Amino acid sequence: MPLYEFRCQKCGAEFEQIVFSTDREPIKCPICTASKIERLLSIFSSSNPAGDLGTSAASSCGGSSQGFS
Repeated sequence: MPLYEFRCQKCGAEFEQIVFSTDREPIKCPICTASKIERLLSIFSSSNPAGDLGTSAASSCGGSSQGFS
């Protein structure tokens, strides 16, 4: 789902909202209902349930010391 983070330029409230490309209504602040909204840069986080962060990514990149053949 396309979930975006926003900040209201009027009251400073930060909120998340699902936004589809077919939406026609402007996004409004849920606190003050202003339409001067700024979309924030979201940070994506992912973790391995086993706690082995980064090991699967390194092995998929050809982690051998022999280089390319």
